[in-house]
Order: sequence, then structure tokens, then C-alpha cells
Amino acid sequence: MSEAGQPKVAIVGAGIVGISAALHLQRLGATVTVIDRGEPGSGASHGNAGVLAAASVVPVTVPGLVRRAPRMLLDRDSPLFLRWQYLPRLMPWLARYLSHGRADRVQHIARHLTPLVSDSLDEHLRLTRGTAAEAVIRRGAFIFAYPDRHYRDADAFGWDLRRACGFRFEPVDGPAVRDRLPALSTSYTSLMVLEDQHSVISQPGAYVRALAEAFAAGGGTVLRAEVTGFLKDGGAVGGVTTTAGPVAAGHTLIAAGAWSQRLLATLGIKIPLESERGYHVEFVDPTVDIGPDAVMLADGKCVAATMGNRLRVAGLVEFGGLDAPASAAPPKMLQRRALRAFPGLQFADTETWLGHRPATTDSLPVWGPSATVRGLHFAFGHHHIGLTSGPKTGRLIAEAIAGGRPNFDFSPYCAERFASATPAPAAG
Repeated sequence: MSEAGQPKVAIVGAGIVGISAALHLQRLGATVTVIDRGEPGSGASHGNAGVLAAASVVPVTVPGLVRRAPRMLLDRDSPLFLRWQYLPRLMPWLARYLSHGRADRVQHIARHLTPLVSDSLDEHLRLTRGTAAEAVIRRGAFIFAYPDRHYRDADAFGWDLRRACGFRFEPVDGPAVRDRLPALSTSYTSLMVLEDQHSVISQPGAYVRALAEAFAAGGGTVLRAEVTGFLKDGGAVGGVTTTAGPVAAGHTLIAAGAWSQRLLATLGIKIPLESERGYHVEFVDPTVDIGPDAVMLADGKCVAATMGNRLRVAGLVEFGGLDAPASAAPPKMLQRRALRAFPGLQFADTETWLGHRPATTDSLPVWGPSATVRGLHFAFGHHHIGLTSGPKTGRLIAEAIAGGRPNFDFSPYCAERFASATPAPAAG
């Protein structure tokens, strides 16, 4: 406990989830230290398309993926990539992942993603109130662009699922497509439009850094260090060890994204977590302006969004683990897609990025208190919805750590839902 009798908390991870939890805990009176080897917002929080995608409830593992995957892997313009040398290590995780591609499992996933994302704007506004980040949120639509109605109709399962979860959208066809998106190629003749989705006008990493600065200005500590292990006391965790020294805490929150499993393995906790490696390409000083809307190029599963003087195109899924360097093919594919979609696009330069989305086998995040290790809490595994759901995750975790009773059912997201998530006996 802190001197004031409030919780003393160590948070591992300075992405949107960890910083959101830190700010909310601070507002509840806790003494908080956030530890990360990088700058706040420099991981997966940095590289996304910046969309507060309140209707993002459809996982990658939709029905039919298993049948289509081999063909996709052989198509250089496909949004699915694999580093083949990683396949033997990936296979146990991949088999479990693909097993959730049945319609009933996808419906289950969507049902439990909905409460995490549906009120994203309200949660971001609550989090940013009184900070410099408040001015970064902009109103806009999230537009899915399809080559034709037939292609859009092939996505009916996902749209029906969104409708069943309470989301509303409108189709746009024919000449009205040009009216809505003048810069879009005439090869796209059909849209699906979700209004009022919102996004951030800056790079998302800068948005998270602004939140981290507000946290630090309020007396919070951001420690730039590598976390090397845990401070253990019998069956409890009392903080972490780092390259800068130990950080003692009554509560320890693991919000380290795709790296969370490596750290938890030192406690004997095994959670099936993989990196869904994502990429972006930024076009500097582009001649194309798509306005405040974010555009999903549905045939390439990548999203284009304007961020300051840049057009960012982000997306893809590559399986290849945490350690391999960036591949050349995925960003080249993104650039080809962008130039086809926006034929008037010219630019001064490009910048590319690789990041690691934390992916569980059932496409649901892992969060809430550990049922087996006292003082340990989880908040990771958000796949493609980390920016969207981070503030709500952070708030609910903060309330639970601070001793409140959040009006929310944590059980679908608990670590113990995985049969292998039982810790081995503590060493020493």
C-alpha cells in the first residue's frame, strides 16, 4: 500500500492499455509506476491506423478462412503472410486459433468483444479529459471499400454479425461512391459506411505519449527499463525486478502486449499468445486527401487514414514471431494497394514500420485478476482493437485494483479459461 493507504501498483507496458490503466489508477489515488523498455506508445500502439473502431467485433478467424488460407499465402497481394521457417513453432498455436473459425465460436467472440469496443469514444473522452490528448480525437466515418457489390456481399457474415451486435451501417453503390470518396479509384464501386467511428488526428503513438505525459505531470512514474522477473513472496507477486532495480508493489499489472507471455513464463504461467505481425507504410506529404474518414480497402484488409502531413496505410497479418526482422514483402504489398486505390497519390517519401499485435487463440483479450497468483493482474491480448478498447480495459482494471466492484463480467477474458494457464509451483 502507498503512504496514503491507497494501492501501490507496478504496470508492465506503456502502450495504450498500460497508460490508460495508470491514468485511471492515479485518479483513484493509487501510487503507480509504469515500466517499459521503450518510450510510451512506441509498440503496437504506435503503428495502427488510429481508428476508434467501435464495430470491430469480427475476428480474423471467420468461417472459410482455413479453406482460403493456402491460396492467400501464395498470392503476393494477399493480406496474409507467413515466415515459413517459423511454421513448426507456430503450429500448436495455429491449430487452436483456426479451430475458432466456426460460426458459433465467431458469434461468441463478437458477443464478448462488443462491450469492449462499442462505447470506445466515450471511454477515450473520459480518459483524455483535461489532457493535451483531448484535442487529438476527430469525428469521422469508417468506410469499407469493395471492388463491387458481389465482393461486399461475400462479407455478409461479418456485416450480419455486426448488425446482431447492435451496430448500424449503410451501403453505398454506383456514382455515390465517388461523391463520398473522390480520391478513390473507380475500380472500387461499392462501400459500406459506419458513421461516427472517430479516430485520432495524430500518430497514435504521439497520442499515447501525451497521455503518459499527463500521468507523469500528475506525479506518476514512467521507468525506462527492462523487466527481468518478479518479486515473489510465497504464492503472491510483490512487484517486479528490472534492469534499473526492483519495483515493489502490492499489485502488478501485465500489459506488455505480445511480450506478456515471455514474462509470465517466468512464473510458470502459460497462455497461448502469438504475435500477429502488422505493418504500415506512411506516405509523406501526399497529394491525396481522404479527409477525416478512415478507409478499409476490403480486398487487401488494410486501412488508409490521414495523420497530419502523412497518409498511413496499415494492416496485414504476418506470422513470424517476435524475434525475426521485418519482411520486405508486406510493406511492398501495402504500397501497391495504396497506389491502386488512390491513383492520384504522389508523395515526397515513405516510411515503413513493423509491430506486434498480441493474439490469443480465441481472439479475446486476457484481462482481470489472476485467480492463482495474488497481486497479479492481466491486460493484454487485444489483437487489432488495442487502441479502440484500451481506455475501457484500463478503467475497469484500475477500478478492480483500487478495490471497487466494476459492473462488468471479467470471466470470458480470464487467463484461467486456457487449460494451460495454470502456474507451475513457485521456485524458491
